[in-house]
Amino acid sequence: MFEVIGERINTTRKDVNEAVSNRDANYIQEDVKAQQAGGATYIDVNAGSRAGSEKEDMAWLLKVVQQAAEVPLCLDSPSTEVLEIAYSMVQQRPMVNSISLETSRYEPMLSFLRGKDCDVVALCMDDSGTPSNPQEVVARAVRLTRGLESVGIKQESIRIDPVIQPISTGDNNSVLAMESVRGIMEALPGVHTICGLSNVSFGLPQRKGINRIFLTLLLASGLDGAILDPLDVKIMSTLRATRMLLGQDCYCRNFLSAVRAGNISL
Repeated sequence: MFEVIGERINTTRKDVNEAVSNRDANYIQEDVKAQQAGGATYIDVNAGSRAGSEKEDMAWLLKVVQQAAEVPLCLDSPSTEVLEIAYSMVQQRPMVNSISLETSRYEPMLSFLRGKDCDVVALCMDDSGTPSNPQEVVARAVRLTRGLESVGIKQESIRIDPVIQPISTGDNNSVLAMESVRGIMEALPGVHTICGLSNVSFGLPQRKGINRIFLTLLLASGLDGAILDPLDVKIMSTLRATRMLLGQDCYCRNFLSAVRAGNISL
């Protein structure tokens, strides 16, 4: 199953930030329900932009979100303290976003994750910055996987993010991403791959169209999860149609169900 991590409950979004400030539970819950109806398999919850009150805001969000959520949550924070609180509150096995090889992040996250029962997003970033070739990405993915295994995280619970870079800053950045996904899946066949799509189109016009085309290329390369907006009917339609064409939709059932529900726009 392709994992869709619904990205909308994030306080970097103006409407969500206002809803958190006003403790508007109805707004948050209606958004969660809409994301689930759109096809989200996880709901990402992120209050990281509210640095002065992130702990309290994350706790409030988790309580409110879980009253509406039928799918599990992706706990998204740079703070292990916040993640500890969040992990203690979840009612379903969560995903944690994220660990990287950056010195300030790696050891604290490993300590937090030791013995936890969760899926983990692992970013192929280290102190030198973003990777410049597929070999670097795969090497970082292997290091991350070995580190996570050392604290009890199984390979099937690891989601490697190759770190998508804008095509506007490097002609081969989309090719780098595709080759990296293929390389990760070949080197670490037990793990999964995931990414945030929208970075690829940063700084360009027609971003949504670019993101949709990029998604098809990544799916063909083996990507099996993405952080995106499940309320974007066109990108969800592209996802369903591409998976069907790649033989990942038995007898086209999911695609046809979405057509009957009026959820396909190509």
